[in-house]
Amino acid sequence: MKTFAHKKNQLYLVLSGIFIVNALLAEIIGVKIFSLEPLIGRPDNLTAGVLIWPVVFVTTDIINEYFGKEGVLRVSYLTAALILFAFLVIYATTKLPPAAFWLEVNNKDPQGQPINIDFAYQMIFRQGLGIIAGSLTAFAIGQVLDATVFQALRRATKGRYVWLRATGSTLVSQLVDSFVVLFVAFYVFGNWSFDQVLDVANTNYWYKFAAAILLTPVLYLAHFLIDRYLGAEETVELQQEAAADVSV
Repeated sequence: MKTFAHKKNQLYLVLSGIFIVNALLAEIIGVKIFSLEPLIGRPDNLTAGVLIWPVVFVTTDIINEYFGKEGVLRVSYLTAALILFAFLVIYATTKLPPAAFWLEVNNKDPQGQPINIDFAYQMIFRQGLGIIAGSLTAFAIGQVLDATVFQALRRATKGRYVWLRATGSTLVSQLVDSFVVLFVAFYVFGNWSFDQVLDVANTNYWYKFAAAILLTPVLYLAHFLIDRYLGAEETVELQQEAAADVSV
């Protein structure tokens, strides 16, 4: 029979894995800016990374609920270090000399137009270097803010209204995150105008705002499944530890 300590460790491991992989993926795919107009008829633009970012902030709230602020910050710092490592490796690969046959077999697009695949590779992944600077800055600020607001709302509501502390902390932290990451990545290190930063940041934020509201049922489903996995008494114990910030 699994002990409480085993279940607790397994839960933190799974939640951390979901958090880390989605945060890293969001950073890698975030170099692409796509248009909503062909999809839903709105003349707005979003970063591709924002599509899976709701998974990150929902997971943040779940970790905060069961493992407290310290649990969130621990996995956040680990994620930041792993993202930095990933982009250092990616940057190193952009410096490798391309194989001649690779350039040759990829020298045209489907329409027959000439392309330089190595240049394209460098253009795409080196954009990510600006994004990592912006992301790590925004990530650090956003995660600390999210964890702090979450616990403040938890104390203010005496542990009630899961939706309020989860949604409220997300809306506050992502307001900062949405602007900072784009400002640093594409204004400081890129070639965007400030108006372009504001335009995309605004769209990104309202997407996250809507996602935070719409994903509330998912949050409650996750709570239900985790509570069943842990057991009633263990759930209460873990949440009390999280509130006291001593669960990790």
